[in-house]
Amino acid sequence: RNDRDVLLNEKLTTELRPTLFLAQLSNLLAGNISIVHKVTGSSRTFMGEEGAGVAAVETAAARIRSGQSTHILVGGAFQTEHSDMLLGYELAGYLHRGPWRPVWQRQGLQGGGVVTGSGGAFLVLEQREHAISRGRKIYAELGPVISGRAKRRQGELDAEIAALLRQAALPNGELLTISGASGAHTATAAEKSALDANPAIAARGFSTLTGHMKEAQFPFAVALAALAVERKAAYPAFDPATEKRFNGIPRTVLATAVGYHQFEGLALVNAAD
Repeated sequence: RNDRDVLLNEKLTTELRPTLFLAQLSNLLAGNISIVHKVTGSSRTFMGEEGAGVAAVETAAARIRSGQSTHILVGGAFQTEHSDMLLGYELAGYLHRGPWRPVWQRQGLQGGGVVTGSGGAFLVLEQREHAISRGRKIYAELGPVISGRAKRRQGELDAEIAALLRQAALPNGELLTISGASGAHTATAAEKSALDANPAIAARGFSTLTGHMKEAQFPFAVALAALAVERKAAYPAFDPATEKRFNGIPRTVLATAVGYHQFEGLALVNAAD
């Protein structure tokens, strides 16, 4: 080909990964996924706390709903066994100390309440018509994805979580909730208070089983919610002493992620029929 300027732009947008040259693990992960799985096209990298996972899912859903994209791979991964990562939690006063407790039972104990964990979750978000045309299995339908950033030092967190729940327009009846609660004292107490205020909500704090996975927390919550509605079965209580029974078949599941330090988000995941 002689149209080298056009060819260069094609290669830059489909094959070469400029983000590989940014020495950030998140960008390297994105680049590695692109190479191994041949995921081409543009990419976005979000870094930080749970807010990064919320922003990634929220942005991907918005692009698909606006018609900018037909399908997107979105998710996150977290490796907690880096000493510098644990040091960051500890210096900020977030790590739980003493004997292990379920995520909802760490209030008032020594330390900050967070037990970290390594893991990852990746989702394929796709237009329904596009998925059907490819013959792909549809696990669930992603409803509204809502985020916020309360001024926590001014005591706005409780009101912000309540506002997000109102904005989500929760359905009537029992509602299974997959909570990404981290165990951090202030954030987890505020989320538990907001969830307990609705007697129909049966929360499942999966950090009790997995530990807190930071950026991967929200994609993991959405994935668990999608599996619940696809299999028409609720998860048993991860903490029977604190979590309510859920007796019905989950048609809609709420997924939440209230950041241990900042950023709040939630999404409704519905049955795909």
